[in-house]
Amino acid sequence: MNDLLIFYTDDDEDDLSIFADAVESLEKDIILQTYSGGEKLLNAIAHSPPKPNVIFLDLNMPGKNGFDVLTELKGSEKNNDIPVIIFSTSNEPGIIEKCLTLGANFFITKPVLMKDIIKAIEYSLTINWKEFTPDRKTFVYKL
Repeated sequence: MNDLLIFYTDDDEDDLSIFADAVESLEKDIILQTYSGGEKLLNAIAHSPPKPNVIFLDLNMPGKNGFDVLTELKGSEKNNDIPVIIFSTSNEPGIIEKCLTLGANFFITKPVLMKDIIKAIEYSLTINWKEFTPDRKTFVYKL
């Protein structure tokens, strides 16, 4: 399989749709699976061979929020190697630091313009996750 498998979870249906439109515009072979909550994402990962190549994760969701999901993924020996990109409206330094501490691989504050959303997603898909080590300088996507 040469397709890139991406999982994205967000409780906002509009954000899920915008993300899907952005991914569809990329000139890559991508299979996108979206989930409307943290529990649904975790369930899909538990029952989904193959594992996704990357997970985009919103933070502010009812039920299992992004922090809960991130903690479970990175605490699981089976799934802790899946790169997790936080895709959130937040840009608060404390939240960004918490995500880095919990093991997220990258942080993108959701851009407003579609062209910037596309650019952010595209950039994150060029990262070699096997070699990339996030630190305070490289963790946050800059437009």
